Amino acid sequence: MSAPLVVRGLRGATTVDKDTPEQVTERSQELMLRLMEKNELVEDDIVSVLFTTTADVTSIFPATAIRASGFGAVPLLCAAEIPVPGAMPLCIRALLHVHTTRARDDMHHVYLHGAQGLRDDLPD
Repeated sequence: MSAPLVVRGLRGATTVDKDTPEQVTERSQELMLRLMEKNELVEDDIVSVLFTTTADVTSIFPATAIRASGFGAVPLLCAAEIPVPGAMPLCIRALLHVHTTRARDDMHHVYLHGAQGLRDDLPD
């Protein structure tokens, strides 16, 4: 018997060196691609995606960047991170809700560029 299809949360984050539409687009698309590759996902597996950015990322919505790469049917939402003193700057975070047969411990969260140390406690 195969594993049941469930909805799981999948986390990821990246940073930009400069808040430009080009770099936010490039890094957001890179993050989504890596999350999908590492978890063997296709667009139909994605229920929805919530993006957050720190207050210093305002040049373009990460959702706009992802929509430009073809995610027309996936609900995407952007929000602002809480401005906690000392928080990592120029950061884009993503929370994907996905249909999967993987166990929670088999999900591969992705942290790129300056965001690599944000969640050392999670599986790769």
